[in-house]
Amino acid sequence: MTETVPTLVLWDIDRTLLYVGEIDRQVYRETFAEVVGRPAVHLPPRGTGVTMPLAIRELLLANGVPAKDAQELLPIIVELLPKQLASHSEELQRDGVLMPGAVAALSAVHDHSGLLPTVVTGNLKPNALLKLGAFNLTRFVEAEIGGYASDDDHRPALVAVAQARAQAQHGITFNRANTVIIGDSLEDVRTGLEGGAPVLGVSSGKTSAEDLRAAGADVVLGSLEDVQQVMDAIASITCSRS
Repeated sequence: MTETVPTLVLWDIDRTLLYVGEIDRQVYRETFAEVVGRPAVHLPPRGTGVTMPLAIRELLLANGVPAKDAQELLPIIVELLPKQLASHSEELQRDGVLMPGAVAALSAVHDHSGLLPTVVTGNLKPNALLKLGAFNLTRFVEAEIGGYASDDDHRPALVAVAQARAQAQHGITFNRANTVIIGDSLEDVRTGLEGGAPVLGVSSGKTSAEDLRAAGADVVLGSLEDVQQVMDAIASITCSRS
């Protein structure tokens, strides 16, 4: 009997699984002020899904830091951001919220023998783990095989990063036929289209279901609340490419 090849499920974090409100933006403010020495007037747009290094670069340029200086300051801010977010751990637990259905959907994917869950996210790895840990979600994913902005600031490249790590860990080749991205933003869709993975869009963030479909998401759900619907969507995407 042929053994079933598992599907690698790449979860997005922000606005797909959880939402930390203004905490990320507050961390940007504090870190910018510490490094640059003055307040940031313009902050990165909400809910875009771009990687943190790109958001930081835009933060610096939008607040009048010359491009040459921005290039030098960017790695300093990247290093400080996780420490600054860690100082807000209590707020993450108190003010952050789980997206509807997130725990049940994560649990169902985790418990399914044919699915291998991890994350692909625009967060730096320490920030991602802080957020997941604040909601006790780390237990549902193999975080060590995920793809993070710490690995590459070009988010579509993170699909291959996660696939390579999963292959090294489990001895299975992962490609477009057995990989799925679940996310809420246009950046999640672009990550799949360019990175080589079908996308299950969830219109739980700032992007409408219509826009997710128009961008190229293979399936779009309104939320993660109907767990069977989530599981069926993952199956339909992978079956159509087997």
